[in-house]
Amino acid sequence: MDADAIATRLKTRLGDRLPDLIVARGELTVVVDRLDLVPTLEALRDDDELGFDRLADVSSTDWPDREPRFWVSYHVASRRHHHRLRLKVGLPAEDPDVPSVTGLFPSADWQEREVFDMFGITFDGHPDLRRILMPEDWDGHPLRKDYPLGGVGTAYKPDIVVPPVDQRSYP
Repeated sequence: MDADAIATRLKTRLGDRLPDLIVARGELTVVVDRLDLVPTLEALRDDDELGFDRLADVSSTDWPDREPRFWVSYHVASRRHHHRLRLKVGLPAEDPDVPSVTGLFPSADWQEREVFDMFGITFDGHPDLRRILMPEDWDGHPLRKDYPLGGVGTAYKPDIVVPPVDQRSYP
């Protein structure tokens, strides 16, 4: 089933829950409200024709100058039908909070923890929401665009040329 056929099936089955279906470059992206996230993923998983039974990835993006500021993306796939889609939830800067999907897809456990750790997005109902990459006492969330960059200051110099890897010499 191609992306257009999946979009048609989704409009028929879940049209009232899906305000935005986008098919671009043969890929389907569905935008849902955070309150509809769990019921929508459950319907996608349990529908025999669609059978999205695998959560491949949970990720996030930060757009500080836009509203909603944060977008959480869920990439789901059907092992039986060999198709996939992206489901996105927009979250406001002042309330970056979304329901956990670990009850539907246990593989979301560490993926939600990583998004929490790096972006500060809270997953309600997560069984063990704590940092996974950064130390527990770390202040801030490193993948937020307003997080300060550390290290040595760098400057762009247009006349510097970096040779290809196979031509580099090391002491």
